[in-house]
Amino acid sequence: MIRFAKLHGNGNDFILIDEYDGEVVPDKPGFAATYCDRRFGIGADGVLFLTNSDHADIRMRLFQPDRSEAEMCGNGIRCLVRYAIDESYITGASTVETLAGIMEVDLDSEWIKVNMGTPTSGGIEHLEGYEVYSTNTGVPHAIIFVDDLEIAIDEIAPAIRYAPVFPKGANVNFVKVENDHEITIRTYERGVEGETLSCGTGAVASAYVAHSIGKTGDRVVVHTA
Repeated sequence: MIRFAKLHGNGNDFILIDEYDGEVVPDKPGFAATYCDRRFGIGADGVLFLTNSDHADIRMRLFQPDRSEAEMCGNGIRCLVRYAIDESYITGASTVETLAGIMEVDLDSEWIKVNMGTPTSGGIEHLEGYEVYSTNTGVPHAIIFVDDLEIAIDEIAPAIRYAPVFPKGANVNFVKVENDHEITIRTYERGVEGETLSCGTGAVASAYVAHSIGKTGDRVVVHTA
């Protein structure tokens, strides 16, 4: 029997396996493929594995429904840290090892804060009739500004997600600018191969690009559609 927890960040949901005291699941890609299935498994956007780390207070690994391992996940790390605090593995300001590097996290009242670092900017591409901004917030993102979010994302996004300009693939964020301090996004996630209710790295990437090209001010509220 394998004990698990189920957590979500703004609807972006995860199975969490506690391996702090030792490995529980040897075949992590297979486990994720089986148990992320929403009809025949538990159902989730990914499986978080909480382990010990030689370089930080704790370590996060995230395996996705397509068996791939993600470098980073904004909502996933918040869920993992919430669990680790509740289990007294960490308290307050701590560090988490990820494939994208060491992330600094903290507890502010009931909120989990994550220092995501400075995004890296790529170029601007024209794909599938859209102007696409590439950036990386731990994982690669393709940012597309639209006037209307009522679009067929599952039909449009895959060609962009698999475009050759993204050798590792990309999460695709469709962004509507509401005003100079609010944006609304929808996200097609690499590894999930579909739309998710929320994406933490995508929220940061979308806000970063919106600000960098002058569409918003310094403080941005990100809504998910």
